[in-house]
Amino acid sequence: MIETSARVIATENGTAQVEPTLTSGCGGCQSRSSCGISGLGKYFSNHRKAIEVRCDSSIQAGDELQLSMTEGDLLKAGLLAYLLPSVLALVGAGIGAAWGDVGAVIGMIAGFLVGFLVAKLSRWTPRLVAKKA
Repeated sequence: MIETSARVIATENGTAQVEPTLTSGCGGCQSRSSCGISGLGKYFSNHRKAIEVRCDSSIQAGDELQLSMTEGDLLKAGLLAYLLPSVLALVGAGIGAAWGDVGAVIGMIAGFLVGFLVAKLSRWTPRLVAKKA
């Protein structure tokens, strides 16, 4: 299981809007003052988006939650978001190469867009389990 903590910012009808709490970039150690990864985490921490998770009705704004997902769901998300568009871009480039360099570029772009659209239209999301911390 992959786990992180998050703070509830709003609740409505059994769902909660949560945003991750600030931790070091990788969460692996407490060497924040000398770690380059931690510096990146501080830079990107202001660009956090709230996500929606299912929870019980006892959760209120301001509560701390422990979010977890399985490694399998993380792998599926990575394959769908990164591998599918990349593979289809290569396939499109290979098919388009029959019409020269311009055809390969157009085929690559078309393959990438098809992969991205398939991933987006699948509407699959990892299953997050939220527990009160």
